[in-house]
Amino acid sequence: INAEYMGIPTWNDLVFRGKHKEALYALLATNPFPEFTGRVCPAPCEGACVLGINANPVSIKSIECSIIDRGFEEGWMYPQPPHFRTGKTVAIVGSGGAGMACAYQLNRAGHTVTVYERDPEVGGLLRYGIPNMKMEKTLVKRRVDLMKEEGVTFVTNSNVEVGQLLSCNDAVCLCIGSTIPRNLVVPGREAPGIHFAIEYLGVNREGLNAKGKNVLVIGGGDTGNDCIGTAVRQGAKSVTNFEVFPEPAPERQNGSNPWPQWPRIFRVDYGHAEAEAAYGRDPRYFSVSTKDFIVDESGKLTGCRTVQVDGKMQEVPDTEKIWPVDMVLLAMGYLHPENIVKHVDVKLDPRMNFQTPQNSYRTSVPRLFAAGDCRRGQSLVVWAIREGRDAAKEIDASLMPETTATPTTPVSGGRVKVHQDIAMIRTPTIATYKS
Repeated sequence: INAEYMGIPTWNDLVFRGKHKEALYALLATNPFPEFTGRVCPAPCEGACVLGINANPVSIKSIECSIIDRGFEEGWMYPQPPHFRTGKTVAIVGSGGAGMACAYQLNRAGHTVTVYERDPEVGGLLRYGIPNMKMEKTLVKRRVDLMKEEGVTFVTNSNVEVGQLLSCNDAVCLCIGSTIPRNLVVPGREAPGIHFAIEYLGVNREGLNAKGKNVLVIGGGDTGNDCIGTAVRQGAKSVTNFEVFPEPAPERQNGSNPWPQWPRIFRVDYGHAEAEAAYGRDPRYFSVSTKDFIVDESGKLTGCRTVQVDGKMQEVPDTEKIWPVDMVLLAMGYLHPENIVKHVDVKLDPRMNFQTPQNSYRTSVPRLFAAGDCRRGQSLVVWAIREGRDAAKEIDASLMPETTATPTTPVSGGRVKVHQDIAMIRTPTIATYKS
């Protein structure tokens, strides 16, 4: 099989030709965790698909899932520890998409990698921020177990001190995500029954239950949709969703939103469909701004006061309305990472993310790197994985400068020149590739 470049068209074509094992190797060349991206990513790749200009795009996510799922079923996915160890040690703080990707690549390069996670289980938001109906947690465990067999060490329930990690490792990479949620500062916000989405989702770890309640979800993104779906399945009396922005158009507006940009169109996700099936209507209301929350004399949450806004976010007169509410879930995104770096003077950017030079993952502190949402801001899992891979490449180059002419970690994703015989590729390491 001759292929000059790896990428989505390559493994799509290999699946079309029935070459599923080769498709797996092509997919893994640029994406170490397709079982995650194929389930939780909103698939901007499909929005940029050429076929989508005048027809439905190729269902890239479904193909991606089928490739990796078959790889595990057929036994093509097995532990592949590195053939040698460099003697260099790297500590990674955070075990979400970026942390896992960084650990995966550095371990493949032969470095000794330890991942520190403050929660009881590994996975970050992949485990604690995504409901099971969207991605089963067994998939995270399966991947973590495979990485452990390949030599990666995971330490959970761990609140680390970055300065101490720097003193006993050759490099440290911060992959702690963006975990400070955006708050809604209005009167009544402190009433019982108002929660951030992260307190509610992900194995419902706070024990919150929507059964029998009038649930209001504020925020219209993926997290808001997950809150809607979870509340419906828990048996909520009603579920309502507010979005402050106007309702999107049903079709792409080529003037303001041309291909290959992500289509900003009205979409019906699983949570919206399940809510409509349960309650007889789509739960979403657009151009709605929350004025305050209403509590009774005992302090119990009873309602929410709103007003309509126009395209300039100005209130529309005579549109005030009160909604009966027992439970509110705030799903308005995340602002920046938590400040876990004590006693180390690391610079932050104006958005309170870890500051790094352009096209670099080095922070202002020597041997301290940062990747993922804590560096670039809240984003998609595909970006977290990409950042983890690219940070690993830079860390490897800093630890082993004498080998940079033939790097041992993959180049940044997308089009990667590879060995002509795809069947020879077993792991996405440039040691296998020839230019």
